[in-house]
Amino acid sequence: MIERILPSWAACAEEFGDVPVETLFPEEMPFIAKSADVRRRTFATGRYCARTALGRLGVPPGPIPQGERGAPVWPSGTVGSITHCDGYRAAAVSLTRDAASIGIDAEPHGPLPEGVLPSIAREEEIAALRALSTREPAIHWNLILFSAKESVYKVWFPLTGRWLDFSEASIELDVDGGFTVQLLADDPRMGTNRLTGRWLAAGGFILTAIVLPR
Repeated sequence: MIERILPSWAACAEEFGDVPVETLFPEEMPFIAKSADVRRRTFATGRYCARTALGRLGVPPGPIPQGERGAPVWPSGTVGSITHCDGYRAAAVSLTRDAASIGIDAEPHGPLPEGVLPSIAREEEIAALRALSTREPAIHWNLILFSAKESVYKVWFPLTGRWLDFSEASIELDVDGGFTVQLLADDPRMGTNRLTGRWLAAGGFILTAIVLPR
């Protein structure tokens, strides 16, 4: 599914179940040594998806360590993103000659928990969500907004090394599967304050993706 919202030159892989934890490289095991079983399985499957996707770019399999704030440390010459939620795991990668950063996110398609929307959405976004919900009531637009902001952060952090608050990105969703992002925090390492992304509702999931071209 995730390939439907990525450019053709990006590689991806997805799984709807988990692979054995033993598929991890020894260098990766310390990152989950004290984790609960569900975390160990999702970590292993995320890395499995990442290696599969990297292989499609011609990158040989190897460990993908965990860096600051848990972000994957990608092999030299590549960028990427990993996501997982109940029933779904995926990774998307690109060569650095094509993309500066990638962010993907997946969520089970349902409403946001009560009280979450005011903490992640700006006033103009909430007003836009009302209009979208009237037009397409079967879609949980508030979840798409949340997922899109997660993807924004995954693009932002590898380039800047800085936290980005939900309020520091204003997102405009459209009904045709796209969205635009206005970054309200400045950092010259981004090279832009405007991003574009795609969203997809399929198979019981909401998926979002942003690829920042080189």
